[in-house]
Amino acid sequence: MAEYRFIVEGMSCASCVSRIEKILSKVDGVVTVSINLATEKATVETSHTINVETLIKALNNAGYRAITISSTHDEQQIILAIGDMSCASCVNRVEKALSKVNGVKTIQVNLATEKATITGSNLDIALLIQSVDDAGYSAVFYDEKKAQAIKPKKLPLWPVIIAALLTLPLILPMLLEPFGFHLMLPGFAQLILATPVQFVLGARFYRIAWKAVKAFAGNMDLLVVIGTTAAYGLSLYQLALNWNSAHMPHLYFESSAVIITLILFGKWLEGRAKHQTTKAIEALGALRPDVARVRRDNKEQELPIDQVKLADIVIIKPGERIPVDGIIIEGASSSDESMITGESLPVTKLVGDFVTGGAINGEGLLVVKVTAIQAESMLAKIIQMVESAQFNKAPIQRIVDRISAIFVPVILLAALITLLVWGFFNGNWQLALLNAVAVLVIACPCALGLATPTSIMVGTGIAARHGILIKDALALETMHSIKAIAFDKTGTLTLGKPELAVFETLIKQDKNQLLAIAASMQLGSEHPLASAVLNKANSLHLQYSYAQNLANVVGSGITATVDNYDYALGSTRWMMSLNADFSEWQSTINKLENKGYTLSWLAQKTDSTVKVLALLGFSDILKKEAKLAIEALHKLGVKTVMLTGDNVSAANNIGQQLAIDEIVAQVLPQDKADKIYQMQEKYGKVAMVGDGINDAPALAVADIGIAMGTGTDIAMHTAEITLMRGDPLLIADSIDISRKTYSKIKQNLFWAFFYNAIGVPLAAFGLLNPMIAGAAMALSSVSVVTNALLLRRWKPKA
Repeated sequence: MAEYRFIVEGMSCASCVSRIEKILSKVDGVVTVSINLATEKATVETSHTINVETLIKALNNAGYRAITISSTHDEQQIILAIGDMSCASCVNRVEKALSKVNGVKTIQVNLATEKATITGSNLDIALLIQSVDDAGYSAVFYDEKKAQAIKPKKLPLWPVIIAALLTLPLILPMLLEPFGFHLMLPGFAQLILATPVQFVLGARFYRIAWKAVKAFAGNMDLLVVIGTTAAYGLSLYQLALNWNSAHMPHLYFESSAVIITLILFGKWLEGRAKHQTTKAIEALGALRPDVARVRRDNKEQELPIDQVKLADIVIIKPGERIPVDGIIIEGASSSDESMITGESLPVTKLVGDFVTGGAINGEGLLVVKVTAIQAESMLAKIIQMVESAQFNKAPIQRIVDRISAIFVPVILLAALITLLVWGFFNGNWQLALLNAVAVLVIACPCALGLATPTSIMVGTGIAARHGILIKDALALETMHSIKAIAFDKTGTLTLGKPELAVFETLIKQDKNQLLAIAASMQLGSEHPLASAVLNKANSLHLQYSYAQNLANVVGSGITATVDNYDYALGSTRWMMSLNADFSEWQSTINKLENKGYTLSWLAQKTDSTVKVLALLGFSDILKKEAKLAIEALHKLGVKTVMLTGDNVSAANNIGQQLAIDEIVAQVLPQDKADKIYQMQEKYGKVAMVGDGINDAPALAVADIGIAMGTGTDIAMHTAEITLMRGDPLLIADSIDISRKTYSKIKQNLFWAFFYNAIGVPLAAFGLLNPMIAGAAMALSSVSVVTNALLLRRWKPKA
């Protein structure tokens, strides 16, 4: 991620802001654009480092002059696919190895996805890969720009089958012996069957263990190798010592073979289960069509999706999956976006509406102009966000990291103590060795390493499937402990499409003329109230044009010149600060405020006075889900607060309808962040829900920022959680999936610790056969992943 800041000269009104935003958003790699008309400053964030001259040239060509203030593009993010990791201690070793490379700042290694995410400056990919190789693991560069779903490696089943076939004759006599059948194979036959299992099918354990030894470290494979080699070596020793004896002592070839076979089977089951954890994100990846029907030079042709360009015209027939993000320029239809936003009902699409790649076109033929391709598409960004959340570590994982760092040395020490204690005090060194082998084999660092990331993978994946995008593991873990949620009103609890319901004037001047003046001042603005004014003016077929000398007063209103007269249009509080006289309007104000209207004023400015000309009353409709959403949060024990710039009466009207716990009215955008700080002192952890640029500061300071996907890009970029459809019920669902996921993490960690806390002492006291220990170790990882997979049954309560 890179950030560039400019001073932009030549902006005169809100339409200039909109125009510049559109120009810059078309530059490849640009993620968000934030422009302040008052300060003439622009901030551009990009997904990767780009030539700053590209941005300046784009602005110059549009008639603006840009001066660079600063650029921050040293920060890089590299993702490596890591091979040969088997447990939590492997994760620690890889992180330590990568941390020694120059320029590295942060490292996140995920055992479940087998990926490492490295951030820093001036990173050398070759050095990063070499450091991983030196630590005993393999690494290749992973290109996240392709936005491919993560697919954990599937291990083949054939080694397990062959190992089982070779092991069965070794274990079968032991199973039949209680029934009076004595069919023990000759020693050399056992050797012939056990050797390929130990050194051919089990070669992967030796290879990885040897790398660990060379790096002066330990992992699960080293424990397996030491344990099974000890059992195999003891058997070989007994066979050599008694090869011509009439009474061959018991050999333990079956123990080493069974342990390796069970662990191979456990690894296969684990890989299969891990693959299931990515089903939701794979389903998103599968939505992207491979080809698009493009119209070029009045001819239609099917092109691979990676050959489609910005501004291309794409034809989408009824029933086809939409291949690109774009704007409809011809046709009308409906769109099934259920796999992207979680919205179960088809959405009507008309000319000028936005369509999302991956959705299914309904009954009509659509002609679409491409606005985003490949990694910049909505679907690609969703996949990247979910993958990013799955890469990151949850804070609770730090406990596991500290334990796994010393896990293998502690287990080796426990095995050595077991061997010496049994050998010296019992005198039976053969039994002592078997008990030590059981200690080595029962140890389960793999289950520890998988406990947290598998739960996060399933939790974030299933949440995304239902329209809840969680940016990182910290957000998923934090959301469960939220005590209060602050709501912006417009677009969050209301539809965000206010109507100009009242336009009153006390003077003889024509109402339509005054409305045309207000429309001129709002032309080019994307504020919801501006849209309401323009819609009203258009419905009356009024004539108006751009105002001059337009200046925005943040959070208050605007001033402009129309037909050589200066006007102000804005809130009651602002007009009062300008000493406007409202004495003749008081009864009207009281009546409209009690009905919940949002009021604005049009006034004419002179050097000494501000004369009110007209009152504008806006009404916005509550979302049908808003009341249910507040009730759902109350059932979860979460306090609700509404922060709004509306007047007190209008805010109370909405708040009382919804039964919101606390209402804070007449809050300026820049003051919302301070209100969040106050809430944190009062309640504890606080989430903020918003959808506009003015909500971004509050979203940033809240413990969890929640952005409505129907809002602005900057709100979505600032927030930790994005709701892909404007349904406030998803807020309670976000808390619910967070609580369910956190519960699974704690369950998995309990079982991972339980296996070791019970198994290791049992093995040390000689109460656990090495073969049973091997089965328990193999199945511990499977049980942890399987428990995480139960999260896939979660559904929104709505």
